[in-house]
Amino acid sequence: MKELILVIAKALVDHPEDVRVHVKDERSTIYELSVHPSDVGKIIGKQGRIAKAIRTVVNSAATKSNERVIVNIQS
Repeated sequence: MKELILVIAKALVDHPEDVRVHVKDERSTIYELSVHPSDVGKIIGKQGRIAKAIRTVVNSAATKSNERVIVNIQS
């Protein structure tokens, strides 16, 4: 799942070397996506559409393995 988030995020940003995913595991797995401050808008998108699409793709992939995931975006 981490690799999926990295591939999607790196394709969208101007600074792919600054893309990081930190994994927290509590009751559900939390993926914290960190990007360069100038790329935050590109990851979130207009009215959050790109962020919602990323979360939808990751949740769909997680459903296959009966996981519950949360994707948080940080700069």
